[in-house]
Amino acid sequence: MNKNIITNGLAVVVTATGYIIDVYWLQMMGLFALSGALTNWLAVHMLFEKIPGLYGSGIVQLKFEAFKLGIHQLIMTQFFTEENIDNFLSDADGTAHHFDLKPIIENADLSPAFDSLIETVNESSFGSMLGMFGGADALMPLKDPFIEKLKHSIVEITQSDSFAENLRQRVESGGEEGGLATDLKEKVDAIVVARLEELTPGMVKDIIQEMIRSHLGWLVVWGGVFGGLIGLIAAIIQ
Repeated sequence: MNKNIITNGLAVVVTATGYIIDVYWLQMMGLFALSGALTNWLAVHMLFEKIPGLYGSGIVQLKFEAFKLGIHQLIMTQFFTEENIDNFLSDADGTAHHFDLKPIIENADLSPAFDSLIETVNESSFGSMLGMFGGADALMPLKDPFIEKLKHSIVEITQSDSFAENLRQRVESGGEEGGLATDLKEKVDAIVVARLEELTPGMVKDIIQEMIRSHLGWLVVWGGVFGGLIGLIAAIIQ
């Protein structure tokens, strides 16, 4: 349903009816309603489209750089603040949040850890002794149980309070090297800037128009309503 067409159409019908039946107040009501609706429709149209000769029209496309800057500042100064990052890392009671790293650990390849263990044993004083029992191949049956136990131990460590607190402190840490929080903000900033650079004036216009299209239509409707009321009052007091 196009509110613009319906509102302007009704205003034209009321105006025409007033002239046909020669009713002055109806004429005035229709004319003022048509004037209000058309004026608001033109204002809405000028907001998004450049009209030659009309200064200030197409303001959304003309000011798209300011629009992009505003989005960037909103994201970086309102969402990715130190306070919000701290809230993300903490539970409601203020303690460090426990992140569930088990799925990541379960899918991790810990074979290099077992290979390192084999290498360490071979290079130690037990290497020659191990050679008497088949060398490194003798330890291969222990690989799967070792990796399973290692994963279980790592999961337990990551679920401890001390690990959660250390992780939060590391993320929040600053200093000359910066911290993970700083790295996170810098990466997010780079992503936001890169995405905003892809925006064109036309895309900005479409984004805003899509967000407030229905509300802009009501501007035309209420322009017609209040214009009609003003016309009716003008006709009465004349």
